[in-house]
Amino acid sequence: MSSQIMIEVKNISKHFERKIALSSLSFTVKKGERIALIGPSGAGKTTLLNSIAGIVKPESGELLIDGSPITRYKDGKKLAKKIGVIRQQFDLIGQLAVIHNVLAGRFSEWGFFKSILSLIVPQNKETANVALERVGLADKMFEQASNLSGGEQQRVALARLIVQGPEIILADEPVASLDPARAEDILTMLTNLVCEENQTLMASLHSVEYARKYFTRIIALKDGILFFDLPTEKVTDAILTDLYQLKEQG
Repeated sequence: MSSQIMIEVKNISKHFERKIALSSLSFTVKKGERIALIGPSGAGKTTLLNSIAGIVKPESGELLIDGSPITRYKDGKKLAKKIGVIRQQFDLIGQLAVIHNVLAGRFSEWGFFKSILSLIVPQNKETANVALERVGLADKMFEQASNLSGGEQQRVALARLIVQGPEIILADEPVASLDPARAEDILTMLTNLVCEENQTLMASLHSVEYARKYFTRIIALKDGILFFDLPTEKVTDAILTDLYQLKEQG
């Protein structure tokens, strides 16, 4: 891990109607870190990830990506080289073959006409093949994505990220819809990939066990506030009990 700061969150706040989604959050993430984002439902995890991805705009505070304000990354090509996103729903087009879904990771780089052409005649087929080999799905290249299992679809989404090659990966509940065996498979693959490529990973998770097993640092949110930010080995059962404790009804 280098000392280069890839994500800097400075006092960001966000409201949705009357609900506080994020409240004066601040932290930094260095290149190569693997961070699990945990907390009760509605704690603000997805809002935080969407803010870092440039999808949600905070009302106050500042977000820096690799030293530059996120507002500087208006060019989709530049943002795609910095940040890649993987979600619980996989974000695949089910009617298209696996190869087309994987090569979608290049669309921001290719531009409109080459992207459309690739949907007819796949461009950079070898690039897609290498990515699919890394996730163990080279034999599914021309299979319709909707015919794959949930675990296989999430592997296709990982292959798409390999093709995109971002410096930062944001994963929003990437294994929430998978059974435990396939969840472990995807998290092992994801964390191995980011280590091999020296990428930075931040993933929101429901499972504390997965956070402890696969990540080096854990950030916890509760009611939009930073509850704790600790190296994984310092996260005790007692602090986790406090995090998930329900409020007493008055």
